[in-house]
Amino acid sequence: MKITPQFNYYETPEANWRKKIYTIIFEADTHKGRLFDIVLLCAIFVSVLVVVLETIPTLHREYFMAFYIVEWVFTILFSIEYILRLLSVKKPLLYATSFMGLVDLLAVLPTFLSLFIVGSQYLMVIRIIRLVRIFRIFKLVHFLNEAQMLGKALRDSVFKIIVFIGVVVIIVLIFATLIFIIEGPENGFTSIPMSMYWTIVTITTVGYGDIAPQTVLGRSLASIIMLMGYAIIAVPTGIVTAQFTRKHANKSSIKGTACPNCSKEGHDSNADFCKYCGFSLE
Repeated sequence: MKITPQFNYYETPEANWRKKIYTIIFEADTHKGRLFDIVLLCAIFVSVLVVVLETIPTLHREYFMAFYIVEWVFTILFSIEYILRLLSVKKPLLYATSFMGLVDLLAVLPTFLSLFIVGSQYLMVIRIIRLVRIFRIFKLVHFLNEAQMLGKALRDSVFKIIVFIGVVVIIVLIFATLIFIIEGPENGFTSIPMSMYWTIVTITTVGYGDIAPQTVLGRSLASIIMLMGYAIIAVPTGIVTAQFTRKHANKSSIKGTACPNCSKEGHDSNADFCKYCGFSLE
């Protein structure tokens, strides 16, 4: 059977400029790519710092126009960068719906929303999430490996945690009903939902103190809930830790190359093809 060679998205002359853009924006292994990412990180940090400083009343009154101009300059630059990212990948929609693609989009939307919704520009602090690219830029492979394993451990633990939360909800409802019956409206427990709020605050060991049992039986029940809280808090940690330990035992080194097709990262260091879509990484 004759095997048809895989078509390379960047082999056509008209797509050559896309390859150059892709190399600069997505690859940290080249000099231009690393320089671009370092400049981008500095811009992200400064833009977030501007948003934070703008919330200080004295600075806001004195430098309002300067803050306004700087915010729009960064927004325009990040918008251009986002468009170039979409143009340089083979499947723009796949990148746009990825985690980092959504973060890149949310990094520019708040400024435009501020034209219609007052105060929405402060949501630009979400740009700080984009700083996770520092792991790839400076080749902190060890941190990137650990971050990837932690993400996989959290994903593998989702269903166990959902079951655990379901059990906790049942426990909260039972104890809320009991404290409502014991204390009653005269002691602040005006309804079962209000009692559920108190139970959640108590079982998580937060203890706001806005509502407190007054009877001996109610305080005894509260003591039981507090002691249970320590055990309940430890369960999700144990679930994730077990999954993380299992992943850590089977870990493999990864490289900072992004797939030209789906733009996803986290491939094994000896991988020639993307483990997500099968596209060639060469």
